[in-house]
Amino acid sequence: MKPNVNIVVLVDVVGALSDGTLHNGNLSLLDDGQFDSAGQGTTDLCTVVVPGQVVQWSAVAVDVQTPVEIRSISFPGAPGAAPAGGGGPGGEAEGKTPDVLVWSGIVPAHLVPGARYGYRLELQMHEGPNSVLGLDTAALMCA
Repeated sequence: MKPNVNIVVLVDVVGALSDGTLHNGNLSLLDDGQFDSAGQGTTDLCTVVVPGQVVQWSAVAVDVQTPVEIRSISFPGAPGAAPAGGGGPGGEAEGKTPDVLVWSGIVPAHLVPGARYGYRLELQMHEGPNSVLGLDTAALMCA
C-alpha cells in the first residue's frame, strides 16, 4: 500500500470566475493512487483509498498568474464528519485567503468497503464577490 494518495485540483481560475462555476471544464481532479479511481480528469473523481492512508489535496491554477487555494474540504453527512486537516479556524472572513498549500487527512478505519463518501471542496480565487466556489461531486471510496 502506498502511504499517501495525492489529489491534484487543476483549476482554470479565469474560466471559473467568468462562468461562476467549477464545472464546464473549469476544474479537473486527478489522483496518483495505486487503484483505478473512476473519473480521473473530471469533477467526479472517486479516489480509491484504504484505512490509514493519508490523502493530500493540492490546488494548481492553469494560469500561474491567477492564484487558487483550497479554502475547505468537508464530508457532509458522514458520522463524526470534520474538515480534513489544514484549514483555518471556523468563521473566517469571506474575503480572507487561507495560506494553506496542501490539505491532508487520514482515511479512518470505520469506512465501509465499496461505499462512496462524497466530499465538499471549496476553492478561494482572488478576493471579492464570487471568489469562493464549491464542488460536491468528488468522493473517496474504501477498497
